[in-house]
Amino acid sequence: MIKKVILKFVRLIIGFVFCSLAIAFMINANLGLSPWDVLHQGISNKMGITMGSATIIVGLVVVVIDVILGENVGWGTVLNMILIGIFLDIILFSNIIPVADNLIVGVIMLCIGMLLMAFGMVLYIGCGLGSGPRDGMMIAIQKRTNKPVQLIRGVMEICALIVGYFLGGSIGIGTLITAIGLGYFIQIIFKKFNFKSNDITHRVILDDINYIKLCISKDIDKEIEENN
Repeated sequence: MIKKVILKFVRLIIGFVFCSLAIAFMINANLGLSPWDVLHQGISNKMGITMGSATIIVGLVVVVIDVILGENVGWGTVLNMILIGIFLDIILFSNIIPVADNLIVGVIMLCIGMLLMAFGMVLYIGCGLGSGPRDGMMIAIQKRTNKPVQLIRGVMEICALIVGYFLGGSIGIGTLITAIGLGYFIQIIFKKFNFKSNDITHRVILDDINYIKLCISKDIDKEIEENN
């Protein structure tokens, strides 16, 4: 049991590393950022903090919104919010990902980034420890509005893009490529690994809290029986 849990968390962290690498590739493609990264960069520029720190701040705000909207979060959700930002800063500061100096190299890097992001999602979502903060918000809004998921996600992306743009985030052809292409890359990788995210049952933090309460209650009952 413990070994299984450890392997799940190892897989979760490896998935986050791939997602962080993906973001770094898309940033260094130098063709304009994805909608959410436009927001992250805008906040980074305005507050004088790193992109990773901006990613954590946005993730925290989104998780709070998820909870307010009644969506349960898992340990994977919380770790997603924290670790992707930390890993991203480490990768960017280490300069292990080159910066593209022409359109062709930039497009190739964008494609690599989208491929890595899709693979990272297979790894971390497959752990069943909670979806990412933005996915959780999308699901929560969909439950309340009964609007199509595609519409809700599109509105979320547009809102992030608009706010990020006015904060000074970089927009370019890469923004359009990412907005259109990421979904296709996710679909291809999910199909390649026969991965169906809807079939994943996520364990949320509330489940573990209730489990701990149950164990404590059983221990207390057992102690009472032994004393009697």
